[in-house]
Amino acid sequence: MSTPAAVDEVVDLVSRLIRFDTSNTGELDTTRGEEECAKWVAQLLEEVGYTTIYVESGQPGRGNVFARLAGDPQSTKGALLIHTHLDVVPAEPADWSVHPFSGAVKDGYIWGRGAVDMKDMVGMALALARQFKRDGTVPPRDLVFAFLADEEAGGKWGSQWLVANRPDLFDGITEAVGEVGGFSLTVDRPDGGQRRLYLVETAEKGLSWMRLTANATAGHGSFLHADNAVTEVAAAVARIGQHTFPMVISDSVAEFLAVVSTESGLDLSPDAPDLETSLFKLGNLARIIGATLRDTANPTMLSAGYKANVIPQTATAVVDCRILPGRQKAFEAEIDALLGPNVTREWITHLDSYETTFDGHLVDAMNDAILAHDPDGKTVPYMLSGGTDAKAFAKLGIRCFGFAPLQLPPELDFAALFHGVDERVPVDAVLFGTKVFEHFLLHS
Repeated sequence: MSTPAAVDEVVDLVSRLIRFDTSNTGELDTTRGEEECAKWVAQLLEEVGYTTIYVESGQPGRGNVFARLAGDPQSTKGALLIHTHLDVVPAEPADWSVHPFSGAVKDGYIWGRGAVDMKDMVGMALALARQFKRDGTVPPRDLVFAFLADEEAGGKWGSQWLVANRPDLFDGITEAVGEVGGFSLTVDRPDGGQRRLYLVETAEKGLSWMRLTANATAGHGSFLHADNAVTEVAAAVARIGQHTFPMVISDSVAEFLAVVSTESGLDLSPDAPDLETSLFKLGNLARIIGATLRDTANPTMLSAGYKANVIPQTATAVVDCRILPGRQKAFEAEIDALLGPNVTREWITHLDSYETTFDGHLVDAMNDAILAHDPDGKTVPYMLSGGTDAKAFAKLGIRCFGFAPLQLPPELDFAALFHGVDERVPVDAVLFGTKVFEHFLLHS
């Protein structure tokens, strides 16, 4: 069997994508590179025959590219959206063993910022889109390839803007696949063997960034003061940071725990006496899975004052809140009880949680694609503790999954690579993923 053309070029494409510094600082005046990268992607699509749509989402330079491959005209299925994002979080070169925007290919890995989040999937989608067009492939349904801006800052100038202002770009789309799913987790079996589980994202916690504000009486630092904004906001931050929210097991998490319990022999049932401790026997991915058992609220920023001897009138803090499906009202009530009477809150960013079921034709196609290239593998649903652009597309009634397949070495700390120093993805994992993704798209 000949090697698909996409496999021949995908490693080079991922490397070249990483060389575009598309760092998203969250500030419009310091975010760069998206336009240049997006237009390069459009050029590669157009040279094989696509008609592309380039859209700047509300701000100059926030480039997004769309391309549609027509499917079987007799199909009754809606179009499938394959969404990726071109932006990455910033990286400090001095901290890395290779330059974060070198796209170096060495020691069996592709290195650089975005290697796993998510220029690996961008490369796979781009390589396959090019292969299908060159070969005249007619997939079972229309495929819409989207390469988007601003995901790393919540999608305000990317997916969220596009859904609000250009819903026409999503006409006819009923399902979508994106990042942070389809990667393997190797578990030890009771018989001494191992089993690779491929985690398909079916749910995401809500992403909400909250600003706390305390107002008090300004004055001289040498006087006695009955109220102090810094003290008030600091106390609220401490209470929130030390608070443990109740354990709530969603359907996606329950199904994941049941499969892993069966495969590993560990007691990971929701009523297990020490579920959270047992999870860490799964290795480094436990940090993600453990965060899907409860809401979290992690203080990340503090700001107050302008001079050492002046008590400020205002002090603020920012808290990164991740909220389980169905928990929004209860979460807010718990937060309000922790704030204290002199601290107010407001949402800076608020994106809803999302959850779908692990069933249907698309799930079957994912499972079949994995088994075609790893006969001993098994797909299992899970919840992502973070967020993706799927939150925006769900508003349009699109059913969303995370499926960017990678077969990972058991010893690789995959979770640590997201936004981490020396981010990298195994070359073999990308080659495997491209083959699996090809099978999936041709049977979706």
